[in-house]
Amino acid sequence: MSDHVHIERFSSVWDALEETPREAANMRLRSRLMLELIRSISAWELSQKAAAKRLGISQPRLNDLLNGKIDKFSLDALVNLSEPAQLDVDLCFGQGATQLA
Repeated sequence: MSDHVHIERFSSVWDALEETPREAANMRLRSRLMLELIRSISAWELSQKAAAKRLGISQPRLNDLLNGKIDKFSLDALVNLSEPAQLDVDLCFGQGATQLA
């Protein structure tokens, strides 16, 4: 009996979790944007009610965002929240570029 162990390495946790490179890329962008939104919103030091009003979303929706429920937010929805959050979003394109600035 052989005790060979197969070890796979991934450049991102999303590469390991998602079925396709396309899905992994989408999740990398969504997670980065979600983290930046959470940082920005937290810096406001507002109540969730006031922050939700500023963003134009319901308080339960804001709660989902602040709790990192990434499955409830499309990339488009997160980009749309960036403007009322006063967060500039830029994409970098190029060979192997995955950075969201």
